[in-house]
Amino acid sequence: MGKTQPIKNPKGIKRFKQYFLDKKQIRNYTMVTLAMNTSLRIGDLLHLKWGDVYNFRRKMYWEHIEIIEQKTGKSNLIALNKEAKHALNLLRQAEHTLSENQYIFKSRNGINQPTGRICAFRIIKQAVDDLNLEGIISCHSLRKTFGYHAWKKGVPPALIMSIYNHSSIEITKRYLSIDQDDKDEVFLGMNL
Repeated sequence: MGKTQPIKNPKGIKRFKQYFLDKKQIRNYTMVTLAMNTSLRIGDLLHLKWGDVYNFRRKMYWEHIEIIEQKTGKSNLIALNKEAKHALNLLRQAEHTLSENQYIFKSRNGINQPTGRICAFRIIKQAVDDLNLEGIISCHSLRKTFGYHAWKKGVPPALIMSIYNHSSIEITKRYLSIDQDDKDEVFLGMNL
């Protein structure tokens, strides 16, 4: 088994997200959309509560998610973009009662339990299989998808390294899964 890869094709991302909307799986749509737009690891994402993203007193989304990453113990401040807020809003409208301490991605088992990592893996694997998406796509691919597309838009690798809280630029370069097709695109587009 190889390492997980980002979803490189923007049409693949669109199909992936639409898959969940077509099946009326708003929770799953929000999960993958938020993962790709925040670069959060799946464990950190699944433990978010509504109070982390929504200000109930002012009835509006926070501008940032403040989180201590489970893996690194490092603090991270992540801006919520338009796409993330849209997905959260769809889920908020689908849920009838919400509170600050309620998990965003609730498990169907138990009272106010977060969806588990294995369940999230199965959700993503089923969609990838049904859509015949290329590559080795898993939960971690959603985090990598963020970085890959940030790089493609010209975000400096050092800034992506900082976003990911990586300890070196070499780790970030490997993480982005840059391959020969990406290099070819640069060479073929340079016509000096």
